[in-house]
Amino acid sequence: MIRKDVIIIGGGAAGFFAAINIAEQNPSLKVAILERGKEGLTKVKISGGGRCNVTHAEFIPQELILNYPRGEKELLGPFHQFMTGDTIEWFEKRGVALKIEDDGRMFPVSNSSQTIIDCFLSEAEKYGVEVLYNHSVRTVEKPDSIFKIETTQGDFSSEKLLVATGSNPKIWNILEHLGHTISQPVPSLFTFNIQDNRIKDIPGVVAKNIEVQVLDTNLWSEGPLLITHWGMSAPSILKLSAFGALELANRDYKFEIEINFIKQSFENCMETLKALKQDLAKKTVYKSTQFDLPKRLWHKLVIASSMHEDTRWADLNKTQLENLANQLTQAVFSVDGKSTFKEEFVTAGGVNLKEVNFKTFESKKIENLYFAGEVLNIDAVTGGFNFQNAWTGAYIAAKNISQQFAL
Repeated sequence: MIRKDVIIIGGGAAGFFAAINIAEQNPSLKVAILERGKEGLTKVKISGGGRCNVTHAEFIPQELILNYPRGEKELLGPFHQFMTGDTIEWFEKRGVALKIEDDGRMFPVSNSSQTIIDCFLSEAEKYGVEVLYNHSVRTVEKPDSIFKIETTQGDFSSEKLLVATGSNPKIWNILEHLGHTISQPVPSLFTFNIQDNRIKDIPGVVAKNIEVQVLDTNLWSEGPLLITHWGMSAPSILKLSAFGALELANRDYKFEIEINFIKQSFENCMETLKALKQDLAKKTVYKSTQFDLPKRLWHKLVIASSMHEDTRWADLNKTQLENLANQLTQAVFSVDGKSTFKEEFVTAGGVNLKEVNFKTFESKKIENLYFAGEVLNIDAVTGGFNFQNAWTGAYIAAKNISQQFAL
């Protein structure tokens, strides 16, 4: 049995970040990462379309936590310990400059996730962190004060154990066996499958600022909307899917949404349409795109309002005006299923947050067991927030582990 001071299960972002910080703060420690795959950091590699969305330019903890459907309350304290600015400083000290894009997402200036991967591999080597690939964990036991870890490549023991495996059902089962409670995992961050003539044949169309809600619920979102070959996506939909992950799973992903394409009330829209009926009397409604909507979307909504392509504004009756106002401000679509958002699959679920001390990220049930990243029941909307959770948890856990050995 190979003995280490600290073993980290999971060679992803949180695992490497924790290992490097432990080894840097206490160089005398023997730290090893057990990674089940033939290479680590695979999620880092594909994040942000291969550019790695390292974090998000939100520097106020109370504002940052609003991006976490699960973990909002628990992360407030940790974000006061290690925040976005600390992440930026950590990478810049290691020669990785970050940049802020218009939507607040932050990427390496190189625009390549390989920059982040190279940084981690270099730092791990520098501080003597042993990275063991193809070491899939089979069992974890703690018969006394020492953890016993059985892997496909041999057995290990350690005084401290940090689990940073992300959404891994096998590891969740092991943690359940140790006495932890696992919140049932369900998908988060997904797009909506919708078959509807109003969005048929116009994939790629973007409505820049809409409001959307799931009918018969309190779920609501706003922002850009992207029409796809299979339905709808973009931040407004992804945010709704994240905050509604549990509710939408309970509905088996069959529900109705109502979209306000112009963020105006029905009444205000009617007043505008009545004025347009006078001002554009001789023009056709179909060719007179309004409300800064994409032309192809406007065409679809006009046809859905019981009009023809040659219908003039002057000829609109009250029912047609109301139909158009209805399509613009309260259009209802039926969702039937979901699709994964790119390769960046995110899961709501994991270790019950009540069983974790968020001052240290140590288990309340098992002494010297720590967690970081999405192995916990914490997830976020898209935009770099899941990585920030990983950095924060890993740093705080690493700091506590290093201090414990120094006592």
